[in-house]
Amino acid sequence: MNSICILRLSALGDVTHVIPVVLSLQEHLPGVRITWVIGKLEARLIGDLPGVEFVIFDKKAGRQGYAELRRSMKGRRFDVLLHMQVAFRANIAAALIPARVKVGYDKARSKDLHSLFINRRIAPVHGQHVRDALASFLEPIGLEAAPPRWFIPLREHDEAFAREHLDPQRLNLVISPCASHTLRNWPSDHYARLADYAIERHGMKVVLVGSPAEFELRFCAAIEAAMTRKAHNICGQDTLKQLTALLGQADVVVAPDTGPAHIASAMGTDVIGLFAASNPYRSGPYGSLKWCVNRYPEALQRFTGKTVEQARWGAKAEFEGAMEMVTVADVTAMLDRWVAEHGMGKETKQEPEAT
Repeated sequence: MNSICILRLSALGDVTHVIPVVLSLQEHLPGVRITWVIGKLEARLIGDLPGVEFVIFDKKAGRQGYAELRRSMKGRRFDVLLHMQVAFRANIAAALIPARVKVGYDKARSKDLHSLFINRRIAPVHGQHVRDALASFLEPIGLEAAPPRWFIPLREHDEAFAREHLDPQRLNLVISPCASHTLRNWPSDHYARLADYAIERHGMKVVLVGSPAEFELRFCAAIEAAMTRKAHNICGQDTLKQLTALLGQADVVVAPDTGPAHIASAMGTDVIGLFAASNPYRSGPYGSLKWCVNRYPEALQRFTGKTVEQARWGAKAEFEGAMEMVTVADVTAMLDRWVAEHGMGKETKQEPEAT
């Protein structure tokens, strides 16, 4: 194998899970040419991975996006395509990528005509984390599944941004409160109570982060307004690379099922994940499953009448009221556990009493 193309357009968390595959390919196939067809936003995060050619596919460009992809592929032929996305749009993109071997998902995880665009499949494994499924794409081409190791390139100015917004004398808690699907979001007043607790009980610095999207700006502002203590709100003020550096330098992160949780985990930072709308054992922060507050089984039973064992693997419980099943007491207790295990080595200073 001399040339391999990866097709994984989105989302941020999922493309983060593909990084171990790239690292394994580079280790076991020295000199292999790797091309990755990726979305525009996701390329801002990892589009500078060494030794990888990135072809950006703009899914919002409609037919023009496919025309540009066709032009990019003209005259090429890959030995292998790792077709890691089952959405119909990605399946059409796969048809434009010439490759002798096209590896895709097993039948149970195939949809939107995915089976028509592949000629090899990963093994069917029930109850598999998304990262492990993506890692197994190497097996049909004779390699071992990629181990969980990551590398996201950062520059000094990204690291400097993180240092500017964190306190080296205190434990730093970064809260990334917004998921792409609003039904995965915890209420803003719950975040406010958690943030106040972190400051009062553990002397933490609390940093609020989010994208420049209007909803996320309003959501972080609502958290800040509901607090009795002072948070450091930088929502909308960072780039993806700066956010990555910040998550990497933080002591602990709190987030629902969202891309920054996976980025933080990839950077080696513990994540207290908030899960009820989705199953953390399928899509939680891979290195922090022990720190996830998991109310998914109760939410699934309440809103669908099914147990985790009865439901399809990956079934969501995205219903109004599901995330409220994660209580503030659940999360503060998990934070206490984390501090007891990891946080006592850093000197902390208590905030002054609120006025």
